[in-house]
Amino acid sequence: AHEKQARSSFYGMMVVEGVIAMVWAAAGLAIYNLFPQMMADNPTNVLSEITKYFLGSWVGAVTVISVIILAITSGDTAMRSLRLSLLSTAVCALLGFPTAYYIAKHSRHKGMMMALAVFPMFTSPVIRSFSWMVILGKKGIVNRALVSLGLLYNEFSMTVGFVQLFLPLMILSLIGVMDHIPDDLSEAAGSLGATKLGAFFHVVFPLSISGLVTGSVLVFTGCMTAYTTPQLLGGTDTRVLATMIYQYAMSLRDWAQASVVAVVMIVVTMIISGVFNALSRKINPMA
Repeated sequence: AHEKQARSSFYGMMVVEGVIAMVWAAAGLAIYNLFPQMMADNPTNVLSEITKYFLGSWVGAVTVISVIILAITSGDTAMRSLRLSLLSTAVCALLGFPTAYYIAKHSRHKGMMMALAVFPMFTSPVIRSFSWMVILGKKGIVNRALVSLGLLYNEFSMTVGFVQLFLPLMILSLIGVMDHIPDDLSEAAGSLGATKLGAFFHVVFPLSISGLVTGSVLVFTGCMTAYTTPQLLGGTDTRVLATMIYQYAMSLRDWAQASVVAVVMIVVTMIISGVFNALSRKINPMA
């Protein structure tokens, strides 16, 4: 019950943060569009103009955003962002689950192992991305060994960067849950005839779903909104939503499009988080 309440609070906080972000985006867009008029008009008309803008914009907001969402989601950029985020989340789950299980249940040096898992987070994402550029570049160590396969500035290099960047979050989320799973449950399952593998899949795995979901949401959200890693490892030809927002806002000075893409990113992230939560309830209804 406590874990269920904590998870509900977590998703409630995400919804609140998403609403606040959308309000700030709308407010920024309003100020950007109304700023010349605010400078020209007298201050008494400023409040009425802002009110007219918001009332007028909300009337057609649903239609406009729906059309833009369809246009964006049908393009390569949004699909690439979603695909890379889901792929990186899956890889982090596959690597993080056995690592967290070993640290939580079998490691004699749990503190040192957790420190090693968290240590990469103390390094700047820029430095880590540049390190992968050196390793995966045309003259890098990996490319020399694999006869120049071109592993940099593509989706592979971005996935590697995402996994290395967010894997510690997955490991820590799982360790926090697995530490509270009593060893007596696995021993009881073994006494009833279950093998170690069967006890793992029928006891440990279902009870670890809450940590797996929390880690998946953190990794997916981080991958979906990351900018530095895609910009450095993906190059100009492999764009994602985060780099598209930067291009609209800083290069093209199109704050309206940048705000819309940001809202779409928030909505997609919240939907995928809800899907993760639904899957966890289906696998373990008691979680």
